Amino acid sequence: MEDGYPELLDTFLADSEERLSLLRETDNPDQLGAAAHSFKGSSSNMGATRLAELCHELEQRAKQKSLEGIEALVGEIDGEFAIVRPLYEAERQRSLAE
Repeated sequence: MEDGYPELLDTFLADSEERLSLLRETDNPDQLGAAAHSFKGSSSNMGATRLAELCHELEQRAKQKSLEGIEALVGEIDGEFAIVRPLYEAERQRSLAE
């Protein structure tokens, strides 16, 4: 495995936590859209396709300033990250053991 892989996983996990925190705390459509866009890209790059799809939906809704029910969508994103986080943490441990 490539030398920087564990660091890539660490960066993804840390950045994801920061983005989730921002998604939970802001009601500003521009900030929501920017955070969702960034989270969508990193999730897609890391193979977390469902997470990327949810972030895409949030990004689109933020662009349209359609924030009704947005808390539920952020909750779905949070839940999906709770599923993938342990997988990436395990992958990190596995890559360090090689």
